[in-house]
Amino acid sequence: MQLYKRLRREYEHGLGTIRGVAQKYRVHRRTVRAALRNPVPPKRKVTPRKRPKMAVAIPFIDAILENDMKAPFNQRHTAHQIWRRIRSEMPKCDIGESTVRTHVRVRKAAMGGGGQQTSSQAAAAWMMELLHGGAALRIVEKEFRADLASSLVGVIKRGRLRERKKALAVIGRLRGIRTAVIARCLQMSRRTIGRYLTRFANDGLNALVSTKATKPRVDPEHEQLLFSLLHSPPSAHGINRTSWRMDDLHRIMAESGHGTSKKRIRALIKTAGFKWRKAKDVLTSNDPEYHAKVGMIKQILSDLKEDEAFFSIDEYGPFAIKRRGGSKLVAPGEDYVIPQYQKSKGWLILTAALELSRNQITHFYSLKKNTEEMIKMADLVRAEYRTCRTIYLSWDAASWHISKKLFSHLDEVNRQADQDRFPIVKTAPLPAGAQFLNVIESVFSGMAKGIIHNSDYPSTDAAKEAIDRYFRERNEFFVRCPKRAGRKIWGHERVPSEFSEANNCKDPLYR
Repeated sequence: MQLYKRLRREYEHGLGTIRGVAQKYRVHRRTVRAALRNPVPPKRKVTPRKRPKMAVAIPFIDAILENDMKAPFNQRHTAHQIWRRIRSEMPKCDIGESTVRTHVRVRKAAMGGGGQQTSSQAAAAWMMELLHGGAALRIVEKEFRADLASSLVGVIKRGRLRERKKALAVIGRLRGIRTAVIARCLQMSRRTIGRYLTRFANDGLNALVSTKATKPRVDPEHEQLLFSLLHSPPSAHGINRTSWRMDDLHRIMAESGHGTSKKRIRALIKTAGFKWRKAKDVLTSNDPEYHAKVGMIKQILSDLKEDEAFFSIDEYGPFAIKRRGGSKLVAPGEDYVIPQYQKSKGWLILTAALELSRNQITHFYSLKKNTEEMIKMADLVRAEYRTCRTIYLSWDAASWHISKKLFSHLDEVNRQADQDRFPIVKTAPLPAGAQFLNVIESVFSGMAKGIIHNSDYPSTDAAKEAIDRYFRERNEFFVRCPKRAGRKIWGHERVPSEFSEANNCKDPLYR
């Protein structure tokens, strides 16, 4: 119960989050939620143990104890006397005296002792059972007046923990339990119990359970100053931090003549709906036609026919041919180092197109990134996919991807397409600032991880040979195992190769 009390206090006036409270007190989050739902811990489920010998004697013992409730105190049976009666009247029931004594003690504590003063241990057990509900509540309803019993028992059944403890203290004293036992059981002082009894005797149940409203007085100036501080950076007040701390808020408010407690500051912030949030990095584009362009690309991909092809086109590089680092297995005692300053053996720009439906790569090497290279790529895929009726070229919003010269060339080849038996070339440009939608970036990422990281090629020709072999093996694999580009390509990609607005195809680590 004390743990539940601390958990609720920490949640309401401390950290304010279930996860934070659970980590501080090293309990499960389910425990924190249970403490917030009910101030009293749930009664533990205990599977009753099978007692083949005792099961025969329990009805006999209970009958004796029920009859003793109506008899004078000095004529009641002790546990030893009950055991002797079992030995004489039930000779086949072979049970020990300690077993009978334990059962009698539990049953007497549950039954309460018939209005007389019980022992401290039995009284404490009876009060705890009464607090958690059970058979003892029905006994109390029978012993006291109907109006008194219904009111006090109703508080114990449906009230909050503080109200239930007040009602239980009154019932305990009316039953004859000593004040010291009640104080020790309910963890309160004897003076507090006396105050509860006086309040109940003079003004009744409502005065006993009522609590005075202790809402702090709301000072508009305090609240206005607090939120003006939160809306301004700490550096404006001479604090070398980027975010506010509670100690700084408390100090600045005190120095401004509006001193208040940290607890009150937390309450004001929580009431206003302020919460701690961690910023998330999101993929964004500043293109005003973003949704229209993405919708057009999705429509093309969803309606792509067998005689159509969709290409994702981009460049990789320029990158220098030199010794490169990366992750690899290193033997014990071996130092894995890469010189910071190296003489380059050359450089490369790789221009490639990924056909999404057939999962094939078409590539060549360039010396520049300009419109001529894009025209070269368009002519190359037109010749390679000559059997198609229409091909779509998709690339980012780089200047050489959307130049007038490129579009005029495409218009010219489209006019002669039927005569030369070439496919019609259409463009599906990506939104500006949306390189994360370019699926070929995933292929570049896998290629870089597979054959560029940890590489030390002697020349640009050796690097070209390795890149050509990588793409050749990749294309052969997907010819044998046809699969559209999406979710996974070749198995070496560090990020999913899938066209999605939430997918960042470009790996920020490979360049």
